[in-house]
Amino acid sequence: MSEVQDTTSASLFDQLGGAAAVDAAVEIFYRKVLADYRINRFFDNSDMERQAAKQKAFLTMAFGGPNDYSGKDMRNAHARFVKMGLSDSHFNAVMEHLSATLVDLSVPPALIAQVMALAETTRADVLNK
Repeated sequence: MSEVQDTTSASLFDQLGGAAAVDAAVEIFYRKVLADYRINRFFDNSDMERQAAKQKAFLTMAFGGPNDYSGKDMRNAHARFVKMGLSDSHFNAVMEHLSATLVDLSVPPALIAQVMALAETTRADVLNK
């Protein structure tokens, strides 16, 4: 029997590298987001350690890993940002940073495409459309 991992049944979470990969991605992602003048104002009053922990739990669940997410749904979690003017252009900037983060971590293009498609499914709820 071959040692090759069967990626057809492995969750996206496992294919990406599990908890360590999600932790690394969230840390790099928020460094990029906080350095971006287009979107960093949305995090001015945020406890970034708490925010990163919530994001890690959410992504772990969304990618098919253990479900320890107990935060708000996307619509409620982003409602205050919508009131601050959160728009498609801001969502697009976040998507740019997500993609760049995955590239920085040498994630294979096929997995990046899966992550980006999954993230795109949240656009309507995040923007309260």
